Parts: sequence; structure tokens; C-alpha cells
Amino acid sequence: MTFGAILTALMALLLLGYYTGRKRSISLSDKSNQRLHSLPQHYGYLIAFWSGAPALLILLFWSVLESSVINAAIVAQLPAQLQQLSADEVELFINEIINLSYSNVAIGDDVKRHAALYYNELIEFSNWVKSTVVFILAFIGMFVALAFVKPEMKARNLVERLIRWAMIGCTSIAVLTTIGIIFSVIFESIIFFKTVNVFDFLFGTHWSPQEAIREDQVGGSGSFGALPLFVGTLLISFIALVIAVPLGLMSAIYLSEYSSSRFRLFAKPVLEILAGIPTVVYGFFAAITVAPFIRDLGESLGLSLSSESALAAGIVMGVMIIPFVSSLSDDVISAVPQSMRDGSYAMGATKSETIKQVIIPAALPGIVSGVLLAASRAIGETMIVVMAAGLSANLTFNPLEAVTTVTVQMVALLTGDQEFDSTKTLAAFALGLGLFLTTLVLNIISLYVVRKYREQYD
Repeated sequence: MTFGAILTALMALLLLGYYTGRKRSISLSDKSNQRLHSLPQHYGYLIAFWSGAPALLILLFWSVLESSVINAAIVAQLPAQLQQLSADEVELFINEIINLSYSNVAIGDDVKRHAALYYNELIEFSNWVKSTVVFILAFIGMFVALAFVKPEMKARNLVERLIRWAMIGCTSIAVLTTIGIIFSVIFESIIFFKTVNVFDFLFGTHWSPQEAIREDQVGGSGSFGALPLFVGTLLISFIALVIAVPLGLMSAIYLSEYSSSRFRLFAKPVLEILAGIPTVVYGFFAAITVAPFIRDLGESLGLSLSSESALAAGIVMGVMIIPFVSSLSDDVISAVPQSMRDGSYAMGATKSETIKQVIIPAALPGIVSGVLLAASRAIGETMIVVMAAGLSANLTFNPLEAVTTVTVQMVALLTGDQEFDSTKTLAAFALGLGLFLTTLVLNIISLYVVRKYREQYD
């Protein structure tokens, strides 16, 4: 059986364990005329857990280690001259064997044919043993757990404890994943900064990461001054926020305070559709409609503009992130207690004064969170910048000129066949580290604002 089939059968056994445990608890309670400590479903949850958890762990570990063990077995039966190949060459040979085993083409090479047949035999044997072990372990867990079911068993406490540990595990996975990403970026960045000076990277004004393949080739060692990339990122993000924050906040205020319930039910979903449009569509809109319009407008004013500009990318990106600001702001404004509004009206304040002096300050922590989310979305955007602002790393604060961003250059550095240990490729990790530190500073600033106003209005 394949992994999917085993997992499906295991889910069916979980349901069987749940209903069996639930039925057995009720039956024991009726026979002994003893009241159950917990609800019947808690006993069912407990039996289902012991039926599936050990078997699922074995299935996952087996699936992770299966390919390594099978590949080692194939290498062990290869001729001596093939076993003496380098690790990369052996890996390529194993991949070829795997591809041949799944194809129906005739294999002329005896070594490859025998290896492919041996691979299929190992896969079939592994699937058979894996299925047998998993199902036996599932039934053993079910029957052992059923033997411990008693009316006085504190099943609810055990289930709640399992749920708590499951939540702790999920939280730990999220935290450890974040820590792993951070340390991997830092590690690769350290290797990069051994070659490129940190000061030159952060404050250099020329970005040209192309390196010469030969010593006599023009292009030299590349230039990794990332200041134009960070300036371009902040410029486009600033333009986007200038558009998104006022429009999003004003629409949120109108929908939550002024509009009728019928109009709100229609307008809010329509507004949130903007968040579901693919960014490549926004990119086409920016490249085909907005950028030519800005160029034609500039030419009518006597300005010579190109079709690619930070302004075009910023405008379209601002439209894209409007739902992030409006939706979250609408939710937090609607969550402000009605008693605060009533108190303001009782003091003689008008509706606009209440919004400006009571509701907005009270909802400011949530509004700041929405703006931060929109800023993070703008900083990480790639497709719109590529299609509307171009790839030119220009150090400029002029929104009418072509610029590029950090994420665009990261994609460009890692696209195609690249040497992972080259300075050009490692530059992407250094850019990622710089982008991470930038968003970290934004988070710290937003937390300061949120904490300040929470202390004032809580």
C-alpha cells in the first residue's frame, strides 16, 4: 500500500477506535450502574488517540528513512567501479535508476536493469512491511487502550492534557521553524560577509552582482552595494502606504460608522476581493495601463519619462494592499465598545468628533497592526515591481524613475543554474537578512505605538 492509502486506512481506524471507545464506556456504565467520570466522547477520543498516534509516528519515521535505506541497499549491490564514484555521481545514478523503474521503456544496460528491478522489489517489500507494522500497531494500541477503559477513568482530563501538549507542539514547530530560518539566513550571510565587507554592502551605491567566469573576462568580481535596493524597496512601499492607508482607513470608518448594514454586507466582500487577485494580474495592470498613463501624462507636461517607474508600481501595490488596512481597521473599529460611543454622545460630541477623539484612539493598536501587515505585504512584493518598476538598481528618491527592490533581486540571484557557494548566490541571503532586520524594526516601532496607546485607553 502506498503512503496515501495507509494514511486513509489509518484515519478509518481512528474513527473505529472513537466509536468503539465511546460504545464501550456506555456499556460498562450500564453494566456496573456507575456514573461515568467523563462524557462518552472523551473515552472515544482517548481510544482514537492511542489507536492512531503510535502508528502514525512509525509511518512518518518509516517514510522519512525509507528512501535513504533503499538507496544505500542499491548502492551496496552495484559493481565496485560504480561504488567508487563521487557522492554526486552516485546520487545522479540512483536518480536515473528511480526514473527508469517508473518508466516502461526497455533498459539495455544490465547493471541499470538489475538495479531498477531490485529497486522495485525493495519498494514493494517496504510497503508491505510498513503496512503490516502500522496496522498491527494500530490494533494493539486500540485493544490495550480499551482494556483500561473504566467508568471512573478520568478520560476528560487526559484528553485535555493531550490537547494542551498538541498545542504546545504546534507552537514549538512554528517557533523552531522561525528560528531555523533565521539561523540559516545568518549562517549563509556570515559566509557572504567574509568575502564582501559589511559596510560596502550596506552603504555601497552600486549593485552589479555579475561575476566574471574567467580571470580575463570583463566584469571583475561584482559589486554588491545594496543601498539602492533598500532605498527602492522603501520608496515603493512608502508610495503604496500613502495610497492604501488613507483609502483603507476612510473606507473602514465609513463601513463601520456611517453605512447601512445592507450596503456593508455588499461593499465589504467586494472590497476584500482585491486581496484575492493574483499579483501577476496587478503587474499586468501596472505595466499595460498605469505605467503608460503616467508616461503620457508626463509627456503632456513636457517631462521625458520611461514606462517603468516607482510611482506606477507603488500606485498599483497600494491598491492591492487596501483590503489589508480596511478589513482589519473595520474589525477593530467595530469592536470598540458601544459604551464609549454613548459616553461621547452624552458629553455633547458629534459623530465626527467621537470618531476622531474616541474611536480612532481606542482602535489604534488594531489599526497599527493592519498598517504593519500591509507594509510587510508591500515590502515582500515581487511581481508588480518586476513588471512596473523594472530591474534597474538606481539610487534615487524620484518616484518617476525606474528602481528595483530587495525581493526582486533575491529572485534574480537565485533563478537558474547557480553555484550555491558563489558570492552572487550568497548575496541573496544577505539581502534576506537585511530585509528581516528592516521588518523587525517596523515591528518594534508598531509594538511601541500599540503598547503606548493600550496603556492610555485600556
